[in-house]
Amino acid sequence: MCGLAIEVENGEVASIRGDAADPLSRGHICPKGAALGALHDDPDRLRYPLRRTRGGDFARVSWDEALDEAATRIHAIQEEHGRSAMAVYAGNPTVHNLGALLYGPLLLRGLRTKNRFSASSVDQWPTMFASYFMYGHQLLWSVPDVDRTQTFLMLGANPVASGGSFMSGGDMTVRLRGIVARGGRLIVVDPRRTETAAIASEHLFIRPGTDALLLAALLHEVLERGGLRPGHIASLLRGQERLPGALRSFTPERAAGPTGIDADVIRRLAGELLSSEGAVVYGRLGTSTQRFGATCQWLINCLNIVTGNLDRVGGAMFTEPAFDLVHPPPSIDFGRGSFGRWRSSVRGLPEFGGELPVAVLAEEILDANPNEAIRGLVTSAGNPVLSTPNGRRVDEALRSLDFLLCIDPYVNETTRHADLILPPASPLERSHYDVAFNLLAVRNVAKWSPALFPPSGDTRPEHRIIAGLLRHLGRARGEGALDAAKWRALEELGPDRILDLGLRLGPRGLRQGRKGLSLRRLSREVHGMDLGPLEPCLASRLPAEHAYVDLAPEIFVEDLARLDDELPASSSSSSSPQTARKTAPATFRLIGRRHPRGNNSWMHNVPKLAAGKPLCTLLMHPADAKDLGLADREEAEVVTRIGAVTVPIELSESMMRGVVSLPHGFGHGRSGVKLRVATQRPGVSMNDLTDPANLDALSGNAVLTGFLVDIRPAR
Repeated sequence: MCGLAIEVENGEVASIRGDAADPLSRGHICPKGAALGALHDDPDRLRYPLRRTRGGDFARVSWDEALDEAATRIHAIQEEHGRSAMAVYAGNPTVHNLGALLYGPLLLRGLRTKNRFSASSVDQWPTMFASYFMYGHQLLWSVPDVDRTQTFLMLGANPVASGGSFMSGGDMTVRLRGIVARGGRLIVVDPRRTETAAIASEHLFIRPGTDALLLAALLHEVLERGGLRPGHIASLLRGQERLPGALRSFTPERAAGPTGIDADVIRRLAGELLSSEGAVVYGRLGTSTQRFGATCQWLINCLNIVTGNLDRVGGAMFTEPAFDLVHPPPSIDFGRGSFGRWRSSVRGLPEFGGELPVAVLAEEILDANPNEAIRGLVTSAGNPVLSTPNGRRVDEALRSLDFLLCIDPYVNETTRHADLILPPASPLERSHYDVAFNLLAVRNVAKWSPALFPPSGDTRPEHRIIAGLLRHLGRARGEGALDAAKWRALEELGPDRILDLGLRLGPRGLRQGRKGLSLRRLSREVHGMDLGPLEPCLASRLPAEHAYVDLAPEIFVEDLARLDDELPASSSSSSSPQTARKTAPATFRLIGRRHPRGNNSWMHNVPKLAAGKPLCTLLMHPADAKDLGLADREEAEVVTRIGAVTVPIELSESMMRGVVSLPHGFGHGRSGVKLRVATQRPGVSMNDLTDPANLDALSGNAVLTGFLVDIRPAR
């Protein structure tokens, strides 16, 4: 979302810097933005479609040949084994791509399959799940009003490294420092003293996986002290009478032992939330990717509501984006969400939002009844071998497929198994408007950027790839000329015209008359448009079918019993390492981390981003390493039920005792990967350790943090 000023000389990128006139990022640029030119020029980036040869390598093929073969093979699988024998997986970069985001739903509808998967179920499902049951729409998420808040309580988030994510805005370091500078408080709760914790007013260590217990205790204490103070949204609330009784047993004393945070500190935090003129509680990846992820997000929403800080300046607010996914034009409707309309065939896990948990992908290929098994897969902007639980078994599953089609610019850990790879244009070869993250921005803005270059080689923008595939698939199915014309028209229409329609019909479009927003008007504002700060607007943002806020949905209230049962009344010995002999394993809790120079598995092939000391290390407290007989940069073996990896340790007093940290997105050492820079520093994949059976019981989101691992010296 950061504004970039790019200078071009002789058809090549000469420089990239932050755009000081951008109303959101204000000149900020991160290393990934500065590396866009190198990404565009990467010699490993595919410039034409590839087909697997009989010898197992890839050979160039024309687009017509590739799309014809893809359509023929997809149709044959669905004809013989049913529609859901084909599956779809969409990766995280989809949300950064206007064409892929707007045309992706067309691909799902065109394939007519129930086996739909995405990176959302290893990341954000708990947030979506809580919003669906509380507000009636899976995309109605609150955003911390970081520029005006006085008290910011943050759990499981590191926006200094991530750039904000579900709190999108440029230069989060400056914005967060601003809280302290204006006399406010930034409190970070994390098992590691992160880059964000280092600039905070206060950092509290917490035992991984116990965030829900801390949040329940905070909510219990807030209700005990002041009851319900929802402010102007009081008339929208339902279910508030069920909340105090459901939380009766979650006292600060109950939470203190398991979390490692004193009861008096919990009481003090509750008091600060109640007394502050504008406070917000925020939880991101770390609170979502654990066994109580959805309950964590529900409790966070509840805390913001009962303290009167939801839909309040300085609290948790809602955006009013110019292109609105919550209230979109009918032709662009992504849906409010759904739950349990169908289930996976092996474990019977329910769909959410039209998708199944990606943790079941491998078993639905390898273990399902032959009449229900997935036999073909289409991936778009996704690398599930590195991104989803038990990556080695996902690897095995992909090898066994009858057909694998990948829309991707690289031969990576996933696409090396493909029968066909269709290469999209680079980010600088397509227009851009951030539909997804304007929904999560800390200020209402709008900015459209035209394509800087035409598509290079024989690549195509994602919308043309998707529409072309569906046109060829219609031909294979014997559909008539009318259907073919429809797909041709959609291919020619393009995402910019759909964007224009959404802007015109959006809240800042036709209803404002001549001043209404359109793509033509927006294109004249080269730095983007400042549409103003976030304002209270919840009542108008709620969907008509759910024009209220359910404070205590039954599904969450019932999950409190599971929370009470599963988390011990005091700290467990398994949460801390045992003093061990040099050859004996010790048990730790593993958490993930990210770095400003990486974006999941996607930026490791850019030389400048991969330079410097290796980033894929296991952070460990020096005292824990001493107990194991390990020295800095010495290799350790990390083991779970799923598998083992060998990785160098990095001593760091930022780690809580008994907790270790491994970054996600690495593991480029597999054979057949054609990433010359990334394979020189392959690292190990955290998902070679994660267990697909270990899920958030409510949403089905994968558990990627806080699980137990055994560690011993690799020697």
